[in-house]
Amino acid sequence: MAVTKPEIDNLLTQTEQNPFLLCTVASKRACDINNMVRGQHLRVTAIQDVDDITPVVSGEDPVSIAMEEIESGTLSFVKDEFDREIKGSNERVEHNL
Repeated sequence: MAVTKPEIDNLLTQTEQNPFLLCTVASKRACDINNMVRGQHLRVTAIQDVDDITPVVSGEDPVSIAMEEIESGTLSFVKDEFDREIKGSNERVEHNL
């Protein structure tokens, strides 16, 4: 799968030209979207037999939604928190080696 819309150059501009950062931010947001849609699906099926709402809401790929949010600037990150989180992850990996 290739990212064609939004263009990868626009996405990298929003994430300091760092493809790792782009993937991390987009994947975290896509997981949040999936969880939101899954929760909505469970609530709908709990009160009615047929779920005709979730397919309408989840019609677009969560990764595409996340990429569009990054490009538009509605989804961003806090650099200091991101750096601290990555550093902590690296320390845990090095400790397990």
